[in-house]
Amino acid sequence: MKSYIQRLGRSLMLPVAVLPAAAILLGVGYWLDPTGWGSGNVVAAFLIKAGGAILDNLAVLFAVGVAIGLSKERDGAAALSGLVAFLVVTTMLSPGTVSLLQGIDVGEVDASFEKVNNAFIGILSGIIAAAMFNRFSHVKLPDFLAFFSGKRMVPIVTSFVMLAVSVALFFIWPIVYGGLVSFGETISGLGAAGAGLYGFFNRLLIPTGLHHALNAVFWFDTIGISDIKNFWSSSGVKGVTGMYQAGFFPIMMFGLPAAALAMYHTAKTKRKKQAASLMLAAGFASFFTGVTEPLEFAFMFLAPALYVVHAALTGLSLFIAASFQWTAGFGFSAGFIDYFLSLSIPIANQPYMLIVQGLVFAVIYYFLFRFLIVKFNLKTPGREDDEVEQVEEISTTDNKFATMATKIFAGLGGKSNVSSVEHCATRLRVEVRDMDQVDQMKIKSSGIHGINVVGPKSIQVIVGTSVQFVADEVDKLRK
Repeated sequence: MKSYIQRLGRSLMLPVAVLPAAAILLGVGYWLDPTGWGSGNVVAAFLIKAGGAILDNLAVLFAVGVAIGLSKERDGAAALSGLVAFLVVTTMLSPGTVSLLQGIDVGEVDASFEKVNNAFIGILSGIIAAAMFNRFSHVKLPDFLAFFSGKRMVPIVTSFVMLAVSVALFFIWPIVYGGLVSFGETISGLGAAGAGLYGFFNRLLIPTGLHHALNAVFWFDTIGISDIKNFWSSSGVKGVTGMYQAGFFPIMMFGLPAAALAMYHTAKTKRKKQAASLMLAAGFASFFTGVTEPLEFAFMFLAPALYVVHAALTGLSLFIAASFQWTAGFGFSAGFIDYFLSLSIPIANQPYMLIVQGLVFAVIYYFLFRFLIVKFNLKTPGREDDEVEQVEEISTTDNKFATMATKIFAGLGGKSNVSSVEHCATRLRVEVRDMDQVDQMKIKSSGIHGINVVGPKSIQVIVGTSVQFVADEVDKLRK
Protein backbone atom coordinates (compact mmCIF):
# COMPACT_ATOMS: atom_id res chain seq x y z
CA MET A 1 0.00 0.00 0.00
CA LYS A 2 2.80 2.43 0.88
CA SER A 3 4.47 1.77 -2.47
CA TYR A 4 1.16 2.26 -4.28
CA ILE A 5 0.54 5.61 -2.58
CA GLN A 6 4.03 6.75 -3.55
CA ARG A 7 3.38 5.73 -7.16
CA LEU A 8 0.14 7.69 -7.02
CA GLY A 9 2.02 10.71 -5.69
CA ARG A 10 4.58 10.51 -8.48
CA SER A 11 1.78 10.19 -11.03
CA LEU A 12 0.50 13.58 -9.97
CA MET A 13 3.83 15.27 -10.63
CA LEU A 14 3.18 15.61 -14.38
CA PRO A 15 0.02 17.74 -14.06
CA VAL A 16 1.26 19.46 -10.87
CA ALA A 17 4.40 20.69 -12.65
CA VAL A 18 2.34 22.94 -14.94
CA LEU A 19 0.20 24.48 -12.20
CA PRO A 20 2.59 27.16 -10.85
CA ALA A 21 2.75 28.90 -14.24
CA ALA A 22 -1.03 28.81 -14.50
CA ALA A 23 -1.39 30.18 -10.98
CA ILE A 24 0.94 33.08 -11.69
CA LEU A 25 -0.88 33.97 -14.92
CA LEU A 26 -4.18 34.00 -13.08
CA GLY A 27 -2.75 35.93 -10.15
CA VAL A 28 -1.17 38.64 -12.29
CA GLY A 29 -4.40 38.99 -14.25
CA TYR A 30 -6.38 39.41 -11.04
CA TRP A 31 -3.83 41.95 -9.79
CA LEU A 32 -4.29 44.01 -12.96
CA ASP A 33 -8.08 43.95 -12.61
CA PRO A 34 -9.04 42.86 -9.05
CA THR A 35 -12.67 43.92 -9.28
CA GLY A 36 -13.62 43.20 -12.89
CA TRP A 37 -11.67 39.95 -13.37
CA GLY A 38 -10.82 40.97 -16.92
CA SER A 39 -13.97 42.90 -17.80
CA GLY A 40 -12.10 46.19 -17.46
CA ASN A 41 -8.68 45.22 -18.81
CA VAL A 42 -8.01 43.18 -21.94
CA VAL A 43 -4.54 42.10 -20.76
CA ALA A 44 -6.01 40.92 -17.46
CA ALA A 45 -8.72 39.02 -19.33
CA PHE A 46 -6.09 37.32 -21.50
CA LEU A 47 -4.00 36.23 -18.51
CA ILE A 48 -6.96 35.16 -16.36
CA LYS A 49 -8.44 33.01 -19.10
CA ALA A 50 -5.04 31.48 -19.92
CA GLY A 51 -4.35 30.54 -16.30
CA GLY A 52 -7.93 29.45 -15.68
CA ALA A 53 -7.82 27.08 -18.64
CA ILE A 54 -5.44 24.93 -16.61
CA LEU A 55 -6.49 25.53 -13.00
CA ASP A 56 -10.20 25.17 -13.78
CA ASN A 57 -9.51 21.76 -15.34
CA LEU A 58 -7.26 20.41 -12.60
CA ALA A 59 -9.49 17.37 -12.12
CA VAL A 60 -9.14 16.41 -15.80
CA LEU A 61 -5.35 16.73 -15.60
CA PHE A 62 -5.32 14.45 -12.57
CA ALA A 63 -7.50 11.86 -14.30
CA VAL A 64 -5.11 11.66 -17.25
CA GLY A 65 -1.90 11.94 -15.20
CA VAL A 66 -2.86 9.25 -12.68
CA ALA A 67 -4.04 6.90 -15.43
CA ILE A 68 -0.67 7.19 -17.20
CA GLY A 69 1.41 6.97 -14.04
CA LEU A 70 -0.30 3.90 -12.57
CA SER A 71 -0.60 1.91 -15.79
CA LYS A 72 2.09 -0.68 -16.32
CA GLU A 73 3.13 0.49 -19.77
CA ARG A 74 2.31 4.21 -19.43
CA ASP A 75 0.45 3.94 -22.69
CA GLY A 76 -1.71 6.54 -24.42
CA ALA A 77 -4.66 4.15 -24.18
CA ALA A 78 -4.48 4.48 -20.39
CA ALA A 79 -4.57 8.28 -20.67
CA LEU A 80 -7.57 8.11 -23.00
CA SER A 81 -9.30 5.77 -20.56
CA GLY A 82 -8.67 8.20 -17.70
CA LEU A 83 -10.33 10.96 -19.72
CA VAL A 84 -13.24 8.67 -20.64
CA ALA A 85 -13.70 7.68 -17.00
CA PHE A 86 -13.79 11.30 -15.87
CA LEU A 87 -16.19 12.38 -18.62
CA VAL A 88 -18.60 9.54 -17.87
CA VAL A 89 -18.86 10.13 -14.13
CA THR A 90 -19.00 13.93 -14.28
CA THR A 91 -21.62 13.83 -17.04
CA MET A 92 -23.76 11.24 -15.24
CA LEU A 93 -23.60 13.24 -12.00
CA SER A 94 -23.98 16.71 -13.52
CA PRO A 95 -27.02 18.70 -12.34
CA GLY A 96 -28.55 18.46 -15.81
CA THR A 97 -28.37 14.66 -15.91
CA VAL A 98 -29.44 14.24 -12.28
CA SER A 99 -32.50 16.41 -12.91
CA LEU A 100 -33.51 14.08 -15.75
CA LEU A 101 -32.92 10.97 -13.65
CA GLN A 102 -34.95 12.35 -10.76
CA GLY A 103 -37.59 14.01 -12.90
CA ILE A 104 -37.15 17.43 -11.29
CA ASP A 105 -36.05 20.90 -12.36
CA VAL A 106 -32.32 21.63 -12.46
CA GLY A 107 -32.75 24.24 -9.73
CA GLU A 108 -34.06 21.56 -7.36
CA VAL A 109 -31.06 19.24 -7.74
CA ASP A 110 -28.98 18.69 -4.60
CA ALA A 111 -26.20 21.28 -4.42
CA SER A 112 -23.58 18.55 -3.98
CA PHE A 113 -23.82 17.63 -7.67
CA GLU A 114 -22.60 21.10 -8.64
CA LYS A 115 -19.27 20.19 -6.97
CA VAL A 116 -18.69 16.80 -8.56
CA ASN A 117 -16.01 18.15 -10.92
CA ASN A 118 -13.18 18.01 -8.38
CA ALA A 119 -9.73 16.55 -7.74
CA PHE A 120 -11.06 13.48 -5.92
CA ILE A 121 -13.21 12.45 -8.89
CA GLY A 122 -10.26 13.08 -11.20
CA ILE A 123 -7.89 10.93 -9.16
CA LEU A 124 -10.53 8.20 -8.74
CA SER A 125 -11.10 8.17 -12.50
CA GLY A 126 -7.36 7.84 -13.15
CA ILE A 127 -7.00 4.99 -10.66
CA ILE A 128 -9.87 3.02 -12.16
CA ALA A 129 -8.66 3.63 -15.72
CA ALA A 130 -5.15 2.43 -14.85
CA ALA A 131 -6.56 -0.69 -13.17
CA MET A 132 -8.64 -1.46 -16.27
CA PHE A 133 -5.62 -0.95 -18.53
CA ASN A 134 -3.45 -3.26 -16.43
CA ARG A 135 -6.18 -5.91 -16.44
CA PHE A 136 -7.54 -5.79 -20.00
CA SER A 137 -4.89 -4.27 -22.29
CA HIS A 138 -3.64 -7.70 -23.40
CA VAL A 139 -6.95 -9.56 -23.50
CA LYS A 140 -7.70 -11.21 -26.86
CA LEU A 141 -11.31 -11.49 -28.00
CA PRO A 142 -12.73 -13.97 -30.55
CA ASP A 143 -11.92 -13.20 -34.19
CA PHE A 144 -15.24 -11.50 -34.97
CA LEU A 145 -14.52 -9.02 -32.11
CA ALA A 146 -10.75 -8.89 -32.60
CA PHE A 147 -10.83 -5.20 -33.52
CA PHE A 148 -11.83 -4.42 -29.92
CA SER A 149 -9.14 -6.58 -28.33
CA GLY A 150 -6.27 -5.39 -26.18
CA LYS A 151 -5.83 -1.67 -25.67
CA ARG A 152 -8.97 -0.77 -27.64
CA MET A 153 -10.98 -2.67 -25.05
CA VAL A 154 -9.74 -0.59 -22.13
CA PRO A 155 -11.72 2.66 -22.69
CA ILE A 156 -14.86 0.61 -23.40
CA VAL A 157 -14.56 -1.43 -20.19
CA THR A 158 -13.66 1.70 -18.26
CA SER A 159 -16.81 3.50 -19.42
CA PHE A 160 -19.02 0.66 -18.18
CA VAL A 161 -17.20 0.46 -14.85
CA MET A 162 -17.63 4.20 -14.39
CA LEU A 163 -21.36 3.83 -14.95
CA ALA A 164 -21.44 1.55 -11.91
CA VAL A 165 -19.28 4.02 -9.98
CA SER A 166 -21.66 6.82 -10.94
CA VAL A 167 -24.61 4.87 -9.58
CA ALA A 168 -22.81 4.41 -6.26
CA LEU A 169 -21.79 8.08 -6.07
CA PHE A 170 -25.34 9.13 -6.96
CA PHE A 171 -26.37 7.95 -3.49
CA ILE A 172 -23.12 8.43 -1.56
CA TRP A 173 -21.97 11.87 -2.71
CA PRO A 174 -24.97 13.90 -1.42
CA ILE A 175 -24.77 12.18 1.98
CA VAL A 176 -21.07 12.94 2.39
CA TYR A 177 -21.43 16.49 1.10
CA GLY A 178 -24.51 17.18 3.21
CA GLY A 179 -22.81 15.77 6.29
CA LEU A 180 -19.92 18.19 5.87
CA VAL A 181 -22.29 21.13 5.49
CA SER A 182 -24.03 20.11 8.72
CA PHE A 183 -20.65 19.75 10.42
CA GLY A 184 -19.71 23.24 9.25
CA GLU A 185 -22.94 24.68 10.63
CA THR A 186 -22.15 23.09 14.00
CA ILE A 187 -18.61 24.41 14.36
CA SER A 188 -19.60 27.90 13.18
CA GLY A 189 -20.84 28.60 16.71
CA LEU A 190 -17.51 27.77 18.38
CA GLY A 191 -15.84 31.13 17.75
CA ALA A 192 -12.07 31.05 17.34
CA ALA A 193 -11.97 27.29 18.02
CA GLY A 194 -14.47 26.81 15.22
CA ALA A 195 -12.28 28.83 12.87
CA GLY A 196 -9.37 26.56 13.77
CA LEU A 197 -11.39 23.41 13.13
CA TYR A 198 -12.54 24.84 9.82
CA GLY A 199 -8.95 25.57 8.79
CA PHE A 200 -7.86 22.04 9.69
CA PHE A 201 -10.63 20.30 7.77
CA ASN A 202 -10.40 22.74 4.88
CA ARG A 203 -6.85 21.55 4.15
CA LEU A 204 -7.51 17.93 5.07
CA LEU A 205 -10.31 17.71 2.52
CA ILE A 206 -8.38 19.31 -0.35
CA PRO A 207 -7.48 15.90 -1.93
CA THR A 208 -11.18 14.97 -2.10
CA GLY A 209 -12.56 18.30 -3.26
CA LEU A 210 -15.06 18.20 -0.40
CA HIS A 211 -13.56 21.31 1.17
CA HIS A 212 -16.01 23.17 -1.06
CA ALA A 213 -18.80 22.00 1.25
CA LEU A 214 -17.16 23.72 4.23
CA ASN A 215 -16.28 26.80 2.18
CA ALA A 216 -19.94 27.19 1.24
CA VAL A 217 -20.83 27.41 4.94
CA PHE A 218 -18.20 29.91 6.03
CA TRP A 219 -17.36 31.97 2.95
CA PHE A 220 -20.74 32.21 1.29
CA ASP A 221 -24.41 32.46 2.19
CA THR A 222 -25.32 28.88 3.11
CA ILE A 223 -26.19 29.84 6.71
CA GLY A 224 -25.75 33.60 6.48
CA ILE A 225 -22.06 33.99 7.40
CA SER A 226 -20.91 35.22 3.95
CA ASP A 227 -17.43 35.98 5.30
CA ILE A 228 -15.97 37.00 1.93
CA LYS A 229 -18.86 39.17 0.76
CA ASN A 230 -19.27 40.92 4.12
CA PHE A 231 -15.55 41.63 4.40
CA TRP A 232 -15.18 43.24 0.99
CA SER A 233 -18.38 45.26 1.44
CA SER A 234 -17.13 46.23 4.91
CA SER A 235 -20.58 45.48 6.28
CA GLY A 236 -19.74 43.05 9.06
CA VAL A 237 -18.19 43.32 12.52
CA LYS A 238 -14.62 44.64 12.76
CA GLY A 239 -12.31 41.96 14.15
CA VAL A 240 -14.86 39.20 13.49
CA THR A 241 -15.73 39.39 9.80
CA GLY A 242 -12.80 37.84 7.94
CA MET A 243 -11.95 35.35 10.70
CA TYR A 244 -12.47 32.45 8.30
CA GLN A 245 -10.00 33.94 5.82
CA ALA A 246 -7.26 35.75 7.77
CA GLY A 247 -5.48 32.70 9.15
CA PHE A 248 -4.78 31.40 5.66
CA PHE A 249 -2.45 34.30 4.83
CA PRO A 250 0.36 33.25 7.24
CA ILE A 251 0.18 29.72 5.78
CA MET A 252 0.05 30.49 2.08
CA MET A 253 2.41 33.47 2.09
CA PHE A 254 4.95 32.16 4.59
CA GLY A 255 4.34 28.64 5.94
CA LEU A 256 4.10 26.69 2.69
CA PRO A 257 6.99 28.50 0.96
CA ALA A 258 9.10 27.68 4.05
CA ALA A 259 7.98 24.05 3.77
CA ALA A 260 9.08 24.11 0.12
CA LEU A 261 12.51 25.31 1.23
CA ALA A 262 12.72 22.49 3.76
CA MET A 263 11.82 19.93 1.11
CA TYR A 264 14.46 21.35 -1.20
CA HIS A 265 17.15 21.23 1.51
CA THR A 266 16.30 17.62 2.38
CA ALA A 267 16.20 16.40 -1.23
CA LYS A 268 18.89 13.96 -2.28
CA THR A 269 21.99 15.75 -3.50
CA LYS A 270 21.76 14.62 -7.12
CA ARG A 271 18.08 15.55 -7.30
CA LYS A 272 18.27 19.02 -5.77
CA LYS A 273 18.04 20.79 -9.13
CA GLN A 274 14.86 18.93 -10.00
CA ALA A 275 13.39 19.59 -6.53
CA ALA A 276 14.45 23.24 -6.69
CA SER A 277 12.62 23.91 -9.96
CA LEU A 278 9.36 22.50 -8.60
CA MET A 279 9.64 23.98 -5.10
CA LEU A 280 10.64 27.44 -6.29
CA ALA A 281 7.77 27.72 -8.75
CA ALA A 282 5.20 26.22 -6.37
CA GLY A 283 6.42 28.30 -3.42
CA PHE A 284 6.24 31.52 -5.42
CA ALA A 285 2.74 30.68 -6.64
CA SER A 286 1.65 30.07 -3.05
CA PHE A 287 3.11 33.38 -1.80
CA PHE A 288 2.09 35.60 -4.66
CA THR A 289 -1.31 34.21 -5.67
CA GLY A 290 -2.32 31.94 -2.78
CA VAL A 291 -2.67 28.95 -5.10
CA THR A 292 -1.33 26.06 -3.02
CA GLU A 293 -2.29 23.00 -5.08
CA PRO A 294 1.07 22.79 -6.92
CA LEU A 295 2.88 22.55 -3.58
CA GLU A 296 0.35 20.53 -1.60
CA PHE A 297 -0.18 17.89 -4.26
CA ALA A 298 3.60 17.60 -4.55
CA PHE A 299 3.78 15.92 -1.13
CA MET A 300 0.29 15.00 0.09
CA PHE A 301 0.46 11.51 -1.41
CA LEU A 302 4.22 11.03 -1.17
CA ALA A 303 4.16 11.91 2.55
CA PRO A 304 0.54 11.89 3.79
CA ALA A 305 1.55 12.19 7.46
CA LEU A 306 3.32 15.44 6.65
CA TYR A 307 0.18 16.72 4.97
CA VAL A 308 -1.81 16.07 8.15
CA VAL A 309 0.76 18.16 10.04
CA HIS A 310 0.23 20.92 7.47
CA ALA A 311 -3.55 20.73 7.99
CA ALA A 312 -3.09 20.96 11.77
CA LEU A 313 -0.82 24.00 11.45
CA THR A 314 -3.38 25.65 9.18
CA GLY A 315 -6.05 25.12 11.81
CA LEU A 316 -3.73 26.57 14.46
CA SER A 317 -3.10 29.62 12.29
CA LEU A 318 -6.81 30.34 11.85
CA PHE A 319 -7.38 29.83 15.58
CA ILE A 320 -4.62 32.31 16.52
CA ALA A 321 -5.72 34.97 14.04
CA ALA A 322 -9.36 34.66 15.13
CA SER A 323 -8.43 34.73 18.83
CA PHE A 324 -6.53 38.02 18.46
CA GLN A 325 -9.08 39.33 15.95
CA TRP A 326 -6.48 39.98 13.24
CA THR A 327 -8.46 40.04 10.03
CA ALA A 328 -7.89 40.39 6.29
CA GLY A 329 -9.78 38.94 3.37
CA PHE A 330 -9.46 37.63 -0.15
CA GLY A 331 -11.47 37.50 -3.33
CA PHE A 332 -9.24 34.95 -5.06
CA SER A 333 -6.99 33.28 -2.46
CA ALA A 334 -4.79 34.16 0.51
CA GLY A 335 -1.71 35.33 -1.39
CA PHE A 336 0.17 38.62 -1.44
CA ILE A 337 -2.08 40.16 -4.11
CA ASP A 338 -5.24 39.76 -2.04
CA TYR A 339 -3.46 40.68 1.18
CA PHE A 340 -2.25 43.96 -0.30
CA LEU A 341 -5.68 44.80 -1.70
CA SER A 342 -7.44 44.00 1.57
CA LEU A 343 -5.35 46.52 3.51
CA SER A 344 -7.56 49.32 2.20
CA ILE A 345 -10.79 47.73 3.44
CA PRO A 346 -12.01 49.62 6.55
CA ILE A 347 -13.19 46.47 8.32
CA ALA A 348 -9.69 44.88 8.20
CA ASN A 349 -8.37 44.72 11.76
CA GLN A 350 -4.62 44.84 12.51
CA PRO A 351 -3.82 43.03 9.25
CA TYR A 352 -0.09 43.76 9.64
CA MET A 353 -0.01 41.33 12.57
CA LEU A 354 -0.65 38.55 10.06
CA ILE A 355 2.81 39.28 8.65
CA VAL A 356 4.33 38.80 12.11
CA GLN A 357 2.33 35.61 12.55
CA GLY A 358 3.43 34.47 9.11
CA LEU A 359 7.12 34.94 9.89
CA VAL A 360 6.72 32.83 13.03
CA PHE A 361 4.89 30.14 11.08
CA ALA A 362 7.62 30.18 8.42
CA VAL A 363 10.16 29.22 11.09
CA ILE A 364 7.85 26.55 12.49
CA TYR A 365 7.12 25.06 9.06
CA TYR A 366 10.74 25.00 7.99
CA PHE A 367 12.23 23.35 11.06
CA LEU A 368 9.28 21.03 11.74
CA PHE A 369 9.09 19.83 8.14
CA ARG A 370 12.85 19.41 7.95
CA PHE A 371 12.94 17.44 11.23
CA LEU A 372 10.05 15.14 10.30
CA ILE A 373 11.34 14.50 6.77
CA VAL A 374 14.79 13.48 8.01
CA LYS A 375 13.65 11.71 11.18
CA PHE A 376 11.09 9.48 9.47
CA ASN A 377 12.70 9.43 6.01
CA LEU A 378 9.55 10.82 4.40
CA LYS A 379 9.44 10.55 0.62
CA THR A 380 8.96 14.18 -0.29
CA PRO A 381 9.95 15.36 -3.81
CA GLY A 382 13.59 14.48 -4.39
CA ARG A 383 13.63 11.65 -1.81
CA GLU A 384 11.51 8.96 -3.50
CA ASP A 385 12.82 5.38 -3.42
CA ASP A 386 12.87 5.11 -7.21
CA GLU A 387 15.20 8.04 -7.44
CA VAL A 388 17.86 6.79 -5.01
CA GLU A 389 20.34 5.95 -7.69
CA GLN A 390 20.10 9.09 -9.77
CA VAL A 391 23.06 9.26 -12.15
CA GLU A 392 24.45 11.58 -14.76
CA GLU A 393 22.76 11.59 -18.12
CA ILE A 394 24.73 9.88 -20.85
CA SER A 395 25.63 12.14 -23.76
CA THR A 396 24.39 10.18 -26.72
CA THR A 397 22.62 10.31 -30.02
CA ASP A 398 19.50 8.44 -31.11
CA ASN A 399 21.74 5.77 -32.69
CA LYS A 400 23.46 5.29 -29.36
CA PHE A 401 20.13 4.80 -27.63
CA ALA A 402 19.16 2.18 -30.19
CA THR A 403 22.50 0.41 -29.74
CA MET A 404 22.14 0.41 -25.96
CA ALA A 405 18.56 -0.85 -26.17
CA THR A 406 19.55 -3.67 -28.54
CA LYS A 407 22.25 -4.94 -26.16
CA ILE A 408 20.04 -4.59 -23.10
CA PHE A 409 17.11 -6.35 -24.75
CA ALA A 410 19.31 -9.20 -25.95
CA GLY A 411 20.81 -9.55 -22.47
CA LEU A 412 17.32 -9.75 -20.98
CA GLY A 413 16.51 -12.70 -23.20
CA GLY A 414 14.61 -10.98 -25.99
CA LYS A 415 10.92 -11.18 -26.84
CA SER A 416 10.51 -14.69 -25.54
CA ASN A 417 11.68 -13.76 -22.05
CA VAL A 418 10.63 -10.14 -21.47
CA SER A 419 7.02 -9.90 -20.30
CA SER A 420 6.86 -6.18 -19.47
CA VAL A 421 9.05 -3.06 -19.40
CA GLU A 422 8.39 0.30 -17.80
CA HIS A 423 10.68 3.04 -16.54
CA CYS A 424 11.03 5.59 -13.76
CA ALA A 425 13.38 8.59 -13.81
CA THR A 426 16.59 6.56 -14.12
CA ARG A 427 15.79 2.85 -14.48
CA LEU A 428 14.17 0.31 -16.72
CA ARG A 429 11.90 -1.87 -14.58
CA VAL A 430 11.62 -5.23 -16.29
CA GLU A 431 9.53 -8.34 -15.64
CA VAL A 432 11.03 -11.51 -17.15
CA ARG A 433 9.69 -15.04 -17.48
CA ASP A 434 12.94 -16.80 -16.57
CA MET A 435 15.75 -15.05 -14.70
CA ASP A 436 18.20 -17.76 -15.75
CA GLN A 437 17.98 -16.50 -19.34
CA VAL A 438 19.20 -13.03 -18.33
CA ASP A 439 22.83 -12.31 -19.27
CA GLN A 440 23.94 -9.55 -16.91
CA MET A 441 27.37 -9.21 -18.53
CA LYS A 442 25.79 -8.55 -21.90
CA ILE A 443 23.49 -5.95 -20.38
CA LYS A 444 26.42 -4.21 -18.67
CA SER A 445 28.34 -4.13 -21.94
CA SER A 446 25.81 -1.59 -23.20
CA GLY A 447 27.29 1.06 -20.91
CA ILE A 448 24.56 1.12 -18.27
CA HIS A 449 25.35 2.16 -14.68
CA GLY A 450 24.24 -0.99 -12.89
CA ILE A 451 21.73 -3.80 -12.42
CA ASN A 452 19.43 -4.49 -9.50
CA VAL A 453 17.63 -7.83 -9.23
CA VAL A 454 14.60 -7.17 -7.02
CA GLY A 455 12.75 -10.47 -7.30
CA PRO A 456 12.68 -13.90 -8.95
CA LYS A 457 11.23 -12.33 -12.10
CA SER A 458 11.96 -8.63 -11.62
CA ILE A 459 15.12 -6.81 -12.63
CA GLN A 460 16.00 -3.12 -12.85
CA VAL A 461 18.51 -1.77 -15.36
CA ILE A 462 19.99 1.56 -14.19
CA VAL A 463 20.41 3.67 -17.32
CA GLY A 464 20.41 7.27 -16.04
CA THR A 465 18.28 10.27 -16.90
CA SER A 466 18.23 9.27 -20.58
CA VAL A 467 16.19 6.18 -19.64
CA GLN A 468 13.06 7.36 -21.47
CA PHE A 469 14.83 7.27 -24.85
CA VAL A 470 16.30 3.85 -24.18
CA ALA A 471 12.88 2.61 -23.08
CA ASP A 472 11.36 3.88 -26.33
CA GLU A 473 13.90 1.87 -28.31
CA VAL A 474 13.25 -1.23 -26.20
CA ASP A 475 9.50 -0.87 -26.91
CA LYS A 476 10.31 -0.88 -30.64
CA LEU A 477 12.23 -4.13 -30.24
CA ARG A 478 9.36 -5.75 -28.34
CA LYS A 479 6.86 -5.15 -31.19
